[in-house]
Amino acid sequence: MTLLAQSDWREREQRHAERAAELTADHLARRRRGETHPVWDFLFTYYSSAPSALAKWHPGAGVDLAHAAQSDRAAWRWYAPGDDPGSLRVDARAYESDKRRIVRLARIMLRRTSTRPGQFDCFGLHEWAMVYRQSEHRHPQPLRLGRRATDEVVETHDLRCTHFDAFRFFTPDAVPRNRQTLTLEDRPRNEQPGCLHAGMDVYKWATKLGPLVPGHLLLDAFELARDIRLLDMQAAPYDLSDFGVVPVPIETPAGKAEYVRRQRAFAERADALRRAILAA
Repeated sequence: MTLLAQSDWREREQRHAERAAELTADHLARRRRGETHPVWDFLFTYYSSAPSALAKWHPGAGVDLAHAAQSDRAAWRWYAPGDDPGSLRVDARAYESDKRRIVRLARIMLRRTSTRPGQFDCFGLHEWAMVYRQSEHRHPQPLRLGRRATDEVVETHDLRCTHFDAFRFFTPDAVPRNRQTLTLEDRPRNEQPGCLHAGMDVYKWATKLGPLVPGHLLLDAFELARDIRLLDMQAAPYDLSDFGVVPVPIETPAGKAEYVRRQRAFAERADALRRAILAA
């Protein structure tokens, strides 16, 4: 066990809260105004962890917090007395016992995804497959290329999606165009590190592991999800110019090259985080 002095962990707690506040300030301001955002709301709706949860710092497993028994943290779930009198630690065994299924799944998904080679030839076409041959779609924004040209992009490309949670939103006409049929049960066998959504999901697994994950890794994972989300929407078929989103036109060779370059960089960041979270 590592023992953190009270001044040390209090400083880390404060820095974490300030960083989380900066990351969530725009979202909270929009929410107070009753505004929605087609890019950033996803981070708080699909990934349902609230800004208040992001602001909560945990040291992770294997750390005793000196004199924490006198703090509000003493009433937090999954904390227990540490070795040092008056200290507290994350009760990792209790958390794993209470959340056995989700902890096991998180470990499987993080480990298996990390050990596979990345696939870098999907070009973000999952979003295009979600609107293929549909007059209405999930986003109210217009299509950047129009209905017919959008369908032609799908028809002239090979759909190679490996992420079930994207595939399940494919339109009925797009489903048979994918290289393989994906199911929830096969998700651990198909997830691969080149997928943008697998990279964003590092944040999901960090939230599922709760207090076992040190706070800085949680916020690193959120920042990664935020950065990937922007590319995901830049490469999508929607016209998001009203929101200042500059498209990455994956229907062109230059757009494909930019997408893959950034996709590879995100895959490296995500893999480093997977390894760090698994170690934690």
